[in-house]
Amino acid sequence: MLFPAAGIANAYDLNGFTLSGDIRTGWVQYDYDNPDGDPNINKGHKDSRGWYLVPKISLATPDHNGFSGKITAAGATDFGLNDAEKETRNFVFDPVELKSFALVQELYVQWANDANRVMIGRNEYVTPMIDADDYYMLANSFAMGVYENRFFANTDIRAGYFAEMAGVWDSGANGTEFNSMSKASFVPQENKDAAGDKGIYFVSADYNNSTHHGQLWNYYADELYNTLFIQYDFIKGDDDFNYDIGAQFIDFSEVGKLKSSDTEIDYSLYSLRYNAGWGNGVSLATGASKYTDGDGQGSTLGAWGGYPYFANGMIFHFFEAGSLRNAESYKVQVGYDFIRTRPDTLGVYLRHTRYDLDSDYSFSSAGNPQDLMVMNGIQLKYRAKNGAYFTGTYEQHDIDDEPRTFALRLIGGITF
Repeated sequence: MLFPAAGIANAYDLNGFTLSGDIRTGWVQYDYDNPDGDPNINKGHKDSRGWYLVPKISLATPDHNGFSGKITAAGATDFGLNDAEKETRNFVFDPVELKSFALVQELYVQWANDANRVMIGRNEYVTPMIDADDYYMLANSFAMGVYENRFFANTDIRAGYFAEMAGVWDSGANGTEFNSMSKASFVPQENKDAAGDKGIYFVSADYNNSTHHGQLWNYYADELYNTLFIQYDFIKGDDDFNYDIGAQFIDFSEVGKLKSSDTEIDYSLYSLRYNAGWGNGVSLATGASKYTDGDGQGSTLGAWGGYPYFANGMIFHFFEAGSLRNAESYKVQVGYDFIRTRPDTLGVYLRHTRYDLDSDYSFSSAGNPQDLMVMNGIQLKYRAKNGAYFTGTYEQHDIDDEPRTFALRLIGGITF
């Protein structure tokens, strides 16, 4: 996780049914020093800002012989108060339609016992590379099916299929409605058209005890690309001092029809991290990553809500460099928790991220080579026992031969 999770639900019991919700509101602002969307400045990204209200309400059934279900309705609106000319990069409405929306975000049934779980339907599912990613205005949701097995101690084995997704923050299609995983990908449109409406098969094994956490995931995006994710963490410590030493490997390789196209996806990402926390509330998070000399970062990074990277920026949806091919990145974050009497928490976090770019591959919007990209940010995060929460994040972004960019997000709400 980049930062501590937001919000604690205080759900209502209605004769065995569970009613819960999240009423979220926020101000978001992205300044690219580009008020008119000039394509020669910061990739043509246009200055954007706006205020939004995002309500979500859920009803879960009681368990009956292992069977249960859930339905969630959600939406987003600005009540027509925002300037539509300044909403193209806010990632709350569809950037083309720019209008309020509502959808059935979750609708699933499941069966579970002590060692097995089967789920089918729309769900805010979480995996390393395909994720609900609920730290912006509205989580992603996926139309999917999955089987989970926990027969072996400390081990979770999964196999499943993602068919569709909705989520404006992370979808490469109209995220206010469900589209196939191929359409929601970040690959060029010609590859989406060639693939048709395809989904993603996945299998995984996850071992986790008090000291060792190992993960192996493989995702096969039919006619697009395969993603292999491997991570190991060594975790030790107590309330006075604890630490996590992690190593990660992610490989992206083109398959099917994309493999025979002009689009190239063929690279790997190697990463290390060291995180630590002290009983006095101080925390440290560091990371280092190396991208191999292969292309495809723009078509894969952050696709479908997956952001497990050890050395990344804070809140920007896409990296702003021309390319991360053959690049290196480094992250240092320090934090302090003023309140640690959970569920009440209050903390502040400072982050610095540096990208050493390869100027043979990374170019500015005007075509000039780039060697360096730097992100600096601060975040204040609060949550309370009554379900109230607030996250305020500011980030400044500097890259060779582009104007300085900054982003501001003030998001709060209450869960019940």
